[in-house]
Amino acid sequence: MSLLRSLSGRLLLLTILFVMLAEVLIFVPSVARFREAYLQERILRANIAALNVMARGDDAISPGFAEQLLRNAEVLNIVVREEGRRELILSVDEMVEVTETYDLRDADVFTLIGDALAAMFESEPQVIRVIGQPDGMAKALEITLDTGPLVTEMRAYGLRILRLSLVISVMTAGLVFLTFRRFVVSPIAGVIESMMRFSADPGRADAVIRPRSRVGEVAEAERALAAMQTELRRALHQRARLAALGEAVAKISHDLRNILASTQLLADRLERSSDPIVTRVAPKLLSSLDRAIRLCQSSLDFGKAEEAPPVIRQVDLASLAADVAEGLGLDGEVTPVRAVLEVPPGMTVPADPEQLYRVLANLMRNAKEAISATGRSGTVTVRAGIGNGVAEIDIEDDGPGMPAAAMEHIFEPFRGGARRGGTGLGLAIAHELVEAVGGRLELIASTTAGTRFRITLPTAASGRGSGKT
Repeated sequence: MSLLRSLSGRLLLLTILFVMLAEVLIFVPSVARFREAYLQERILRANIAALNVMARGDDAISPGFAEQLLRNAEVLNIVVREEGRRELILSVDEMVEVTETYDLRDADVFTLIGDALAAMFESEPQVIRVIGQPDGMAKALEITLDTGPLVTEMRAYGLRILRLSLVISVMTAGLVFLTFRRFVVSPIAGVIESMMRFSADPGRADAVIRPRSRVGEVAEAERALAAMQTELRRALHQRARLAALGEAVAKISHDLRNILASTQLLADRLERSSDPIVTRVAPKLLSSLDRAIRLCQSSLDFGKAEEAPPVIRQVDLASLAADVAEGLGLDGEVTPVRAVLEVPPGMTVPADPEQLYRVLANLMRNAKEAISATGRSGTVTVRAGIGNGVAEIDIEDDGPGMPAAAMEHIFEPFRGGARRGGTGLGLAIAHELVEAVGGRLELIASTTAGTRFRITLPTAASGRGSGKT
């Protein structure tokens, strides 16, 4: 990457430019101040020469001594001004033409700057008149001088400032350049290198960046990148595990389907039994076997990474909830946990019966296991009602509530498990199945007094995957 295209290179050039600009802003008043000091010094020298002449009184001074005084003062003429009167003290023999007159007694800053800049760019030396008043003197002095030496010294002074400005600019820019590369460019280059290394092989443990910068913004960027890379590695690892799990589940489902099919054939014979208990239980057993076989079959389609489209029809919610409760043993005979069904008789909801069964089974099973973990009895209550174009189904238990960590990722597979050893797949699957028919599954409350989930379904069949059977 060329210097001009790099961030540090551009900063280097901009720093030099800005420092030079600052030096120019300093240069202009400095040159004006130099010119004023130069002229004031000539006024002081002329004052000394004038005092020498006036101290002699009426004694005439020799031409050689007068010339020496003018040469020391570096002026051509010296005039004393007092109360509107002008007295020539010293003068050269030849006549000179004055081109400009400058009065230093009342000149402001901008006038001095303008005069200095004009003098700097003079093409030919001129003869100027300067009026000033030395400190402590009542009389003003008027001197005439050639601008050639003044312009030469001003230009030499300007060149010294220019060289000094260049040195300061380069040194400042160099320090800024090195500092910027050390504290900004190098960390950013490290971030870029880490991103490229991570992109090449996300599985490597050392691919995740280690925040090291002490610059606040860069350190924050490094921490954000490290968090993102860590999360992405975890997601990729989880996806790989899910892929392996899917392959294993497909194989298990295939074998399990064959086993269940054989069991179903044996269970068919139970329907011919004259035992009244067997006669009552056999249809439910066959229905459960049919459901298990269909579930195994759908698991074989795991490679599609999605559930089969729901087949919507009107489902008798009370009957379905009773089947789920009985299938989970929530009648209070096997376990101390029992189901309380508060579903209006004849209430129907548009849903896929198999998928709604799985949703209720997942939620009610979780509630049962949460209560059983406490070692005491309890109830799982199912309430339902219709209003405002939606059907609401609440599944509530009087268990100990869900851990805070589980509620943060409640519908995420392998992260929302509410109990030790749980995978969180039940809630994730239930959430997906409810959303597939245009509904919503949400956690209403979870405290030490119990947990309540709510299923909201539209009372009109959703267009997604709807059908009639």
